[in-house]
Amino acid sequence: MEDRVSDDDALSLDRKSRLPGAGFFVPDDLSDARADQEVRERVADAVVVVVTDPDADGLACAAIVREVHGEAAIVPTGPHNLADGLARAVEYGPAGATVYVCDLCPDRYGEVADELERLLERAAVVHWYDHHQWTTDAAEKVRAAGVDLVVGESDEECTADVAVRSVDADVPERLRELAAVTRDHDLWVKEDPRSDDLADYSHWANDEEYVETVREHGPDLPASVTEFLEAERVEKAALIERATDRAELRTVRAGAETVTVGVTYGRCSQNEVAGNLRGLGADAAIVVKPAGSASIRGSEGFERCHEVARRVNGGGHPRAAGCKPRIYDDMLDYAYHWTTEGAVAKRAILAAFEALPDEPADD
Repeated sequence: MEDRVSDDDALSLDRKSRLPGAGFFVPDDLSDARADQEVRERVADAVVVVVTDPDADGLACAAIVREVHGEAAIVPTGPHNLADGLARAVEYGPAGATVYVCDLCPDRYGEVADELERLLERAAVVHWYDHHQWTTDAAEKVRAAGVDLVVGESDEECTADVAVRSVDADVPERLRELAAVTRDHDLWVKEDPRSDDLADYSHWANDEEYVETVREHGPDLPASVTEFLEAERVEKAALIERATDRAELRTVRAGAETVTVGVTYGRCSQNEVAGNLRGLGADAAIVVKPAGSASIRGSEGFERCHEVARRVNGGGHPRAAGCKPRIYDDMLDYAYHWTTEGAVAKRAILAAFEALPDEPADD
């Protein structure tokens, strides 16, 4: 494939909103090899390792751990690649390290059982901090395996809050404030304008840059960073507008309730788009991404997003969850996905809404 075909800088904004980023087109074996090499270099001599989601919440945890221990190697791991992240910590981390797993939750214990067992054999201790909706079975089995698991209330704490109260050390005030501001965005409180800056910066900066910046400054980012964010937000706003414009409202039966669901597609900031859809009257929102994943957002009128996500290969919180339906067998399926603006994924997730039982699941 010619580089120009997937070059973001060569695409019009409309096409960019409909297609995944250039990284999507890198073969898995090549991207895995690059990730392996990066992790190998990071953790080879590390005394402390943090396996974490590389968003603002997960990276805030890494900053807190690094401040407490004086060092910490980061193993960035998305929620759909949790087993891979644990495996890399085992494969490349030294024996006897202290390992933290942050802001990540297995949908089922069996998905991580083998990797976690190997990690526990190799590490001195494994701490696991999170605030997602865990099943009772997964939590009990992770603890029984020997992990120090602390799960906060998903509608009250972010994982950085859990880290602040759980690490065995005093956390500096600037990092306590970082956790509070991170919570403002992660729980969609939206009362502190700094929280949007943290969320955007964690998305656009690499993980090491973000961790070192917030470790030094807390939530009050330096002028050089805020100037960078303002420049990047011009395109961000345009992508949000396009995803909002192509949305439609659907009325579905979700359990015992009738719910209005805003459904859209595009490469965009899903939280802002979901907010726009709520403004149009949606109780819940589905934002399908060009790469195949989707975000599910709720409101006071719908708090079962995590149950919907679990039916389509995902999980999360009552008002915020993510998934990637198992509907992509080959590149032709992806081509259909792009040209139909996620039609199959939308149907699969709407069907998951309609398949909910009348009563919420007992987590």
